[in-house]
Amino acid sequence: MTGSGREREIERFLAGAGWRGATVAPLAADASFRRYLRVGRDAGTAVLMDAPPEREPIAPYAAIARHLRARGFAAPRIVAANEAAGLLLMEDLGDDTFTRLLAGGADEAALYELAVDTLVALHRLDPEAAIPPGLARYSDDLLLGEAHHLLDWYLPAVGVTVGPAQRTAYGERWRAAFAEARHVPETLVLRDFHVDNLMRLDGRDGVAACGLVDFQDAVAGPASYDFVSLVQDARRDVTPALARALRDRYLAAFPGIDRDAFDRSCAILGAQRHCKVIGIFTRLSRRDGKHLYLGHVARVWRLLEAALAHPALDAMRGWLDEAIPARARAVPGPEAAA
Repeated sequence: MTGSGREREIERFLAGAGWRGATVAPLAADASFRRYLRVGRDAGTAVLMDAPPEREPIAPYAAIARHLRARGFAAPRIVAANEAAGLLLMEDLGDDTFTRLLAGGADEAALYELAVDTLVALHRLDPEAAIPPGLARYSDDLLLGEAHHLLDWYLPAVGVTVGPAQRTAYGERWRAAFAEARHVPETLVLRDFHVDNLMRLDGRDGVAACGLVDFQDAVAGPASYDFVSLVQDARRDVTPALARALRDRYLAAFPGIDRDAFDRSCAILGAQRHCKVIGIFTRLSRRDGKHLYLGHVARVWRLLEAALAHPALDAMRGWLDEAIPARARAVPGPEAAA
């Protein structure tokens, strides 16, 4: 490791955690300001999260990781943490993300069933056990703020302008829809529950074999949210047949959930998520220079249009059809914002 100030800070942190002299190699970056490093020594490896504390505080990640582990889920064990410095050393769960396994020809249905079974196990917990005390709720304000990423980032990138009255109508229609999305149980929502963030852990059985690695933004919210994140993946196509089978598997575990209410909630929260993601992928390109995400925008528009076919979203579909007609639903170019 060379001598920059941040690298020296990491060396001091590792030494204090008992990992003096460990090798350090880049592991992964994601759609945030965090980066991950694999540290190694003769006794094994660990993963270091390096997060700018003013932008990506590590305390929420560590707290949710401990909460999940205490309930039998396979979040990484926290080895050491320095919250002020934004450094977190944790158990290395390996490299077998579901995404990598699927690319290598692994059994798709088996991996997705493991993911659904993990959600079932989490959602079977009493809400007081599932949701940490004081955890933020997935409020209408938070949902709407995320949906506004479409207006704030995507629309300018494709040359579409909406006025104040249109923005007001956008919010009103979303708020009406959110009320209809809440007729399902409330539980812990991990919020980025999809194959990029799930890992298959060898030598473990049941849901303990499903590694969870991205949950720092967890909130208390509708049980449908993580399910729809899994089966309506912004980065990977999931066939309608597999999505239906996974829905049936999930609902079979909860005979008390109204099927129509669940489907309605999935459609509404799926549409909200897709609006958010289209905006975020545009922002990642325009603001952060991460243009790779633009390759998924066309898929997310297809997912959004499919979700909007649900009658609960008639008003929202009407707004989008007027403000962003099909001809305007383009993939933004990678040019930086003016």
